[in-house]
Amino acid sequence: MANVGMVGLDWQERVDWDRLRKYRLERARERMKAHGLGAMLLMYDENVRYVTSTLTPGWNRLKPGLRYALLCGDDAPVLFEQGDIGLHIAKHSPWIPKENIRYSYAWIKGAAGAASLQQVTKFTNAITQEMKKRGVDGMKLGVDFVDINMIQIFKDAKIDWTDGMTPMMEARAIKNRDEQECMRQVGAIGDAAHWEFMKFLKPGLTENQLTAHIMEFLYSIPGMEDVEDVIVSSGLNTWPNWRNFSDRIIKPGDMVFMDLAALTWNGYKSCYYRTYMVGREPNQEQKDYYATALKWLYDSIRAVKVGATTREIALQWPSAKEAWGYEEEDQAAANLWGHGLGLAQYDQPVISRIWSLEHPIEIKEGMVFALETQHGKPHQWGVRI
Repeated sequence: MANVGMVGLDWQERVDWDRLRKYRLERARERMKAHGLGAMLLMYDENVRYVTSTLTPGWNRLKPGLRYALLCGDDAPVLFEQGDIGLHIAKHSPWIPKENIRYSYAWIKGAAGAASLQQVTKFTNAITQEMKKRGVDGMKLGVDFVDINMIQIFKDAKIDWTDGMTPMMEARAIKNRDEQECMRQVGAIGDAAHWEFMKFLKPGLTENQLTAHIMEFLYSIPGMEDVEDVIVSSGLNTWPNWRNFSDRIIKPGDMVFMDLAALTWNGYKSCYYRTYMVGREPNQEQKDYYATALKWLYDSIRAVKVGATTREIALQWPSAKEAWGYEEEDQAAANLWGHGLGLAQYDQPVISRIWSLEHPIEIKEGMVFALETQHGKPHQWGVRI
């Protein structure tokens, strides 16, 4: 498609939301069966969203267990929504059968104290009843989240539970044409946000003010659900990359980068960096560092093709010791980096010299991921692309 039009039209095909919803649900179901699971209990919001295509408030997304979904065999998913928010879901999302929308039993990771066991017991009873009703009781249950309260109650209930995150990671890794179009929309919004940033950036503003301005800009765009971070780092905050913003005042001659991680448009997330120079041209040393980071980036981009592996991509980058004198790759985690994007900020594949050299993943058609490089002089300035 690649037309990045934002609204539906009668005369042009754009994102087909019904096709997208069906693809995601059946993709999850296919991976569930491939792993020998009778059902999956999903508590992370990216997985709940993937199989139910329902939206919940931001605070609800951050705490696994406030809402959750159960996918059993060939049946429609059952959504356990927080409190009476399910009444909105029933009105907004007719693709979920009304009888499959329930209220959740939450214990908020143990914040309910002694009542947590009571709540997990109710939670478990509801899950086992649904599995029995749908003919998958006694079969393996995949779970994407577990805590100490669940472990004991699941054992008492004789639930045969296992890893349910891997099937969902595999499912989410391959995007259909509509998901890919959503990611193009996200990219176009990112382009606009960086243009707005470039126009607004000037000496005297603080990192906070720049972040706030871009937050306001992004939230004015239809379909924008959340802006997790607009990271603005300047001067000495750019290297090592502080990955944050503060009340630091931008000065003439500062190097600044802005990181859109992550604007969320119709569920789909960004990871989009650019580097700026304030009030003057960069000097030759700064240009050289930028050119080095740019070479690392394009070398890795050229290694991307269907059938290649994450190892081949990671090998295009220098080791942490070669680049910055670090003893271990983990000290440079996310400096030279790649990661899938979708309903989560980190879908597969995740590419790093920390693990990709010894545990490569095959690049497959339909994967969508970001590649990121950076370089700099400690506590002076840095670049990020």
